[in-house]
Amino acid sequence: LDAELSYVRNDVVNHYALSFNLLIPSETNNLHFTWHAKSKVEYKLGFQVHDPMAMALPQANISLQGEVPRTLSVFRVELSCTGRLDSDVTILMQLNLTINSSKNITVLNFKRRKMCYKKLEPEIKSPAADKNSSKAIFDPVNAAPTTSTRVFYISVGVCCAVIFLVAIILAVLHLHSMKRIELDDSISESSSSQGLSQPSTQTTQYLRADTPNNATPVTSYPTLRIEKNDLKSVTLMEAKAKVKDIAISRERITLKDVLQEGTFGRIFHGILIEEKDPSKEKQVFVKTVKDQASEVQVTMMLTESCKLRGLHHRNLLPITHVCIEEGEKPMVLLPYMNWGNLKLFLRQCKLVEANNPQAISQQDLVHMAIQIACGMSYLARREVIHKDLAARNCVIDDALQVKITDNALSRDLFPMDYHCLGDNENRPVRWMALESLVNNEFSSASDVWAFGVTLWELMTLGQTPYVDIDPFEMAAYLKDGYRIAQPINCPDELFAVMACCWALDPEERPKFQQLVQCLTEFHAALGAYV
Repeated sequence: LDAELSYVRNDVVNHYALSFNLLIPSETNNLHFTWHAKSKVEYKLGFQVHDPMAMALPQANISLQGEVPRTLSVFRVELSCTGRLDSDVTILMQLNLTINSSKNITVLNFKRRKMCYKKLEPEIKSPAADKNSSKAIFDPVNAAPTTSTRVFYISVGVCCAVIFLVAIILAVLHLHSMKRIELDDSISESSSSQGLSQPSTQTTQYLRADTPNNATPVTSYPTLRIEKNDLKSVTLMEAKAKVKDIAISRERITLKDVLQEGTFGRIFHGILIEEKDPSKEKQVFVKTVKDQASEVQVTMMLTESCKLRGLHHRNLLPITHVCIEEGEKPMVLLPYMNWGNLKLFLRQCKLVEANNPQAISQQDLVHMAIQIACGMSYLARREVIHKDLAARNCVIDDALQVKITDNALSRDLFPMDYHCLGDNENRPVRWMALESLVNNEFSSASDVWAFGVTLWELMTLGQTPYVDIDPFEMAAYLKDGYRIAQPINCPDELFAVMACCWALDPEERPKFQQLVQCLTEFHAALGAYV
């Protein structure tokens, strides 16, 4: 019997899905299969479960042996968990097909997975209690309130009145304190500011809630405010002092082509002459600024360039040198990767894809994701938080080796990826975890969230996530449980990895080492079945 079994989604055959055990939602207890045959085909049906303690053997509403119906029919398979223990159960449904009772048998294996949970023990009641309860039937509508019931309602009413009064008093005190803070801030700013306008407006922005329903307590805003002031308090002199030990002479740097350009920043393809042997040279990326760049922008470029400094890993690209000579525009040097920025590379692949479908394979994209996860796993072990992981902050070479870099100049070179939510700070809102958006909390878990979005970027060849969502609505959107949709032709298993990264609770997100292992296994499976 010649047969071919395919997994079809939206009229597109998914060649990768058959090798994986598809997950069944825990609340689903029945599977329905539609089948028919054009000629006489006999069948035998069998089931296996790897954990009989967690799930009973599946039952079908058809006989286990017979003839495939000639008309379109549906049969049901019942999956019943025993409720004895928690277990991830693997189910195998084997369908053997033969024509005219010949020895030529075609075996179709349908693999599924279902999570079974242990049932909570019901409360055991004594027979006497059941007997008494059956005799006495309480009618809550017609029953007259007892004395204890009236006392209870009076107590609840008094408590509510007290709570209401306390809330009014606290609200009045809060408004009074807020006015006092605004008055103190305006006095201090007016006495010490040089050219700062509208101080009261700035204060209002710091105190403004950007979270759904104003859920964040006001006490968190002074923390956010101090963090902003600390970042801006780094002077250009201090930033230069931090990189003084890797500073080199401007004479050793030759600038060639402009690779990327923004409002105030540029990235050049450059040549660096070796200090010990001037006859030797190597290619480098050179990040620098234009003449109109402000001192704050220059300081930010130098400060953010140091994020990965001193770290050594095959999937990281830290800075190697800087040029901070007086009278020269500061420059930051990184090792050269000849295919450049990963986001621009992916978008170029999307343009080429129409004429050359084999330009880049799904296996290549998964391999890129593995490399990014490896680099981030190293950062997590070193307790370094990136805070801005995205395709735009990775680079790639012609061997498809990917390296994570810092986010210096990214706000200028990719302005559409950053948004200001009223606090005068551009942030990568569409890549940020909910706790980072609402509470300004960053951790390796928030980097995992950003990795999930980066994986989505890879599978869509550089599309912008949440492109239809207003940045001001992102926090409410995520809090309500919404996420970006599954990319076209993205295997369900790979999208499941992304979804795990976007768990609302940071503790429930996978660690980077787990992501490396999971993606490596998936990559090996793709290699085996492509």
